[in-house]
Amino acid sequence: MVVRKPQTETFPMTFFTSKTILVTGGCGTVGREIVRQLLAHEPKEIRVVDTNESEIFFLEQELQEYRRSHPESDVRSLCQIGDIRDADKLQLMCSGVDIVLHTAALKHVILCERAPFDAVQTNIMGVKNVIQAALANDVERVIFTSSDKAVNPTNVMGTSKLMGERLITAANSLKMGRRTIFSSTRFGNVLGSRGSVIPIFARQIEQGGPVTLTDLRMTRFIMTLEESCRLVLAAAEKARGGEVFVTKMPVIRIADLAQVMIEELAPQQGIAPEEMEVTEIGSKPGEKLYEELMSDEETRRTIELEEMFAVLPAFRSVYEDIAYDYPDLINAVVTDPYVSTEDNAMSIAELRSFCERHSILGEYSRATIPFRPALRKRAA
Repeated sequence: MVVRKPQTETFPMTFFTSKTILVTGGCGTVGREIVRQLLAHEPKEIRVVDTNESEIFFLEQELQEYRRSHPESDVRSLCQIGDIRDADKLQLMCSGVDIVLHTAALKHVILCERAPFDAVQTNIMGVKNVIQAALANDVERVIFTSSDKAVNPTNVMGTSKLMGERLITAANSLKMGRRTIFSSTRFGNVLGSRGSVIPIFARQIEQGGPVTLTDLRMTRFIMTLEESCRLVLAAAEKARGGEVFVTKMPVIRIADLAQVMIEELAPQQGIAPEEMEVTEIGSKPGEKLYEELMSDEETRRTIELEEMFAVLPAFRSVYEDIAYDYPDLINAVVTDPYVSTEDNAMSIAELRSFCERHSILGEYSRATIPFRPALRKRAA
């Protein structure tokens, strides 16, 4: 990560200014970008906890370099090795904290399926530990980053994230006079993240193909890393307690993404795009052809805001009387589930423009993926 200061006009310095913020999983793709964006808000201190020793070390070095290159900034930083399974560690890290942005999780579907008890320990018990540490330290608010896979889950990972959402919502009934607000954010695929399909397609194109698609009909919600993290911060400011914020996102066909990437990257490997083989290999077990970010049941308790939807708690009577008085309310009634379909997908031209506008494929250009004819699978 190159720590650079975001444009302040995009990030008004209000809500996070002069506050102490803990980011769990701060060395992950989303966590690091959240840390980067927080710098523009001039918080008092950014704390990061992560299990990755090497990445914690590098992040700490980069934050120190940021301080040297921005002498006007008073932001302090504290990066520590730690696991959200360790309740004692979280208790210490939450001392004096105003806001917790909880991004640490096990996120790979297949790996969670192979190690379900680990998924429970991290994605469920870890959330429990965050909640208890926040309550014990009277943290102002906690924002949990969830996933589209929590909607009508078909696998261990999605089910564990759904339980995480439920715990965060239910935590609002445990406050006993404390100020803590607990809310969740739910979004789809972050293009270019380590867990996304883009690095896989790029590697396959670099090696001369074939590019593998599970199903040509598959659609997905997408958003950029910067936008997803900006909306996490926006949700932290909007949160009233117990709601799940669902970000509004464009829809793409995965086959169209593969085509755009082939047209962009194949010539850099000395391969004509039309020569690149695309193979359909069949859906993975439990994999959906489309994504759901809001279920049919949830629409009955959802309201629409300018940049996101807010799914209100199902058991409102369990919690204290919460006024969901968002200033950017658009519709108090939502009738349609939020599902990705081919009907609402971007065209190939729109997708290509989206990738260019957000420099989605920039790091996979010739500068970083050299021409390697020996790796081509076709005879010369």
